[in-house]
Amino acid sequence: MLIPMRSTFVLLALFCLLAPPLSAQQAPAANAHFQLIGLGSCAKQFKPQPILNQVVARQPDLFIYLGDNIYGDTKKMKVLRRKYRQLARKPEFKRLVAEVPVLATWDDHDYGGNDEGREYPFKEESRDIFLDFWKVPTDAPRRQHAGIYDAQVYGSPGQQVQVILLDTRSFRDGLLPSDGKPWKNNYRPNESPDSTFLGAEQWAWLEAQLRVPADLRIIASSNQFSHTYNGWESWTNVPRERDRMIELIRTTRANGVVFISGDVHWGELSRQEVDGGYPLYDLTSSGITQTWPSTEPNDNRVGEVIRENNVGFLAIDWDAAEPTLTFSLVNVEGKTVLEHQVGLAELQWQ
Repeated sequence: MLIPMRSTFVLLALFCLLAPPLSAQQAPAANAHFQLIGLGSCAKQFKPQPILNQVVARQPDLFIYLGDNIYGDTKKMKVLRRKYRQLARKPEFKRLVAEVPVLATWDDHDYGGNDEGREYPFKEESRDIFLDFWKVPTDAPRRQHAGIYDAQVYGSPGQQVQVILLDTRSFRDGLLPSDGKPWKNNYRPNESPDSTFLGAEQWAWLEAQLRVPADLRIIASSNQFSHTYNGWESWTNVPRERDRMIELIRTTRANGVVFISGDVHWGELSRQEVDGGYPLYDLTSSGITQTWPSTEPNDNRVGEVIRENNVGFLAIDWDAAEPTLTFSLVNVEGKTVLEHQVGLAELQWQ
């Protein structure tokens, strides 16, 4: 039976409206052996994303989306779903998730609104859309608590990599606006002991995770951790919480902790010295489609700031006489624009 053309268009439109979002590949297997991990953030779903081809070309064992994976910026869940579908239809994204295992956390724009924290009124609905899109199984522990934080250890003893995905949105208090000098840009630090970045339940969960045996721990935080204050969103706006993280790493004697972050629309590597401990590196890769016209000083910066589109990589050489970790950023032409190597033995409590 022939269907009139107008009816066909109506059916197609209805299907697009009601169909669940296209979704990404499953997470890596628990026994996956990681030697190369990719990372990136800040990808507007309506822009071309050719830099993802550089990820596919390198065939990493895992790619971690660090947030702003779409720019939803809405309180309408139909709009949020539609924007996820727009990302899922992009050829570069489809190629990536077909060939590379993917994990993800979120930042403000895919959470729901610019710089939003726990006050965002649709965080539960947005959470369900996020978990469905990224194919988190219905019985996964990640679905059994508020927010989207998660952790998993991959590989065999001696070469175990723990991936910790923080949720820096669902529980975070509102930030304090900048009042001018000496503060700048949007925010000033909040010194209140009651201010929180992760919330009580996520902090308790994180402490338990840092006590799980692992040789390298990658903490994925959508916001930067190891840099110095710049007035934009970051852990430096809640310095007591930042100190709490450092102290938690100290008290749990967690070895091999490195941070990865996004959000700021530039790339850099930061190194935070820790009294009596090892330095905390933070590789920032941002963004897949976004750039920023200027950057801020960072006394903890290692090497140059990268102002062009970039993705990041962590390369682990387990077979070296002294195993090493290499941080790098790569541009859309495939050129390595930042690189720094550190021995894993340097990321240990003595």
